[in-house]
Amino acid sequence: MICHIAFEQPPLTRHERANSVKKRNYFGKYSGTAKEVLEGLLKKYEDEGLENLEDVNVLRLDPFNNLGTPIEIIQEFGGKEKYLKAVHGIEDELYKSA
Repeated sequence: MICHIAFEQPPLTRHERANSVKKRNYFGKYSGTAKEVLEGLLKKYEDEGLENLEDVNVLRLDPFNNLGTPIEIIQEFGGKEKYLKAVHGIEDELYKSA
């Protein structure tokens, strides 16, 4: 909404923002389980909003619980710091100017 008012950019829905991230191929630098997790997080954002994106406990929920335990999933990124960096990267991409 701030971008809409301050920069005269149209407000975007979560769906539109998620599609924009997909089009920019943000996930291209990830593979396997890590890529599946990030795609799942983007879908969660689209459905529920940003608040669940940063919560590591989201990894206990469907569809992530089918990919492994939260610890196993985080290890796919190379550790918690790199997992959180990837999540923050999604957030940055979601709110990047088109």
